[in-house]
Amino acid sequence: MARFKEDAICIRYLDWSETSQIVVLLTREHGKLRGLAKGSKRTSPGALARYSGGIELLTLGQVVGLTKPTSELATITEWDLQDPYPHLRRDLSAQHLGLYGADLANALVADHDPHPTAFGALRQLLTELTEPSQYDKAILEFQWCMLDGSGYRPQLDRDVQTDEEIRDQQTYNFDARIGGLTNEAGLTTPDNGRGPWRVRQETVGLLRDLSAGRWQADQLVVRRASRLLCVYARAIIDRQLPTMKFVLDRG
Repeated sequence: MARFKEDAICIRYLDWSETSQIVVLLTREHGKLRGLAKGSKRTSPGALARYSGGIELLTLGQVVGLTKPTSELATITEWDLQDPYPHLRRDLSAQHLGLYGADLANALVADHDPHPTAFGALRQLLTELTEPSQYDKAILEFQWCMLDGSGYRPQLDRDVQTDEEIRDQQTYNFDARIGGLTNEAGLTTPDNGRGPWRVRQETVGLLRDLSAGRWQADQLVVRRASRLLCVYARAIIDRQLPTMKFVLDRG
């Protein structure tokens, strides 16, 4: 039995009983953990001291628990709430984007796979969803960081099919099946919409700047780039997450 104690974000939960919860936590050092928090919803002084009144979705806390090699569920023994991100409860758009962030992290991060980059990206997203004018920037950077950290950084400078240099074009072909741009012309969109897709020069330019760590663009271009990364993630995981609509329907 191994004991752990570290920061975690609750990305999914369900009520196991009137007093207990099953939670999915994204942690810095242990990756994604599924755990049973027995008695976490009790209102006795002891339970309130150990679980801060329950583990809520899209909150940051310090978790203490035990893992067993014979069980897929960890035993959650303590939860000390660190940040409830109250702005996510005041603004529906912020909450929707936060939920998408949690869903994407859940889809891309494997159980028990240490992923400090994903933890940091989700924590930053939830922190930055305070100002509506910054929502598009925050969700674009989050998606890029998640894809990059998971090994799916899109190839934007060389042809993913031939490894030739990508020619300058007004519109480019993006092939989600193999992860980047291609010079091949006359492409269609087979395989249930996985691509290749036609992508504007401005969108590609923004993603190249984002890759280099220096970027700025108007809102329309940022939203186009976010939608591209969202459908790219959809192709990678081979399903549409319910919360993807909150990115795809923006603007």
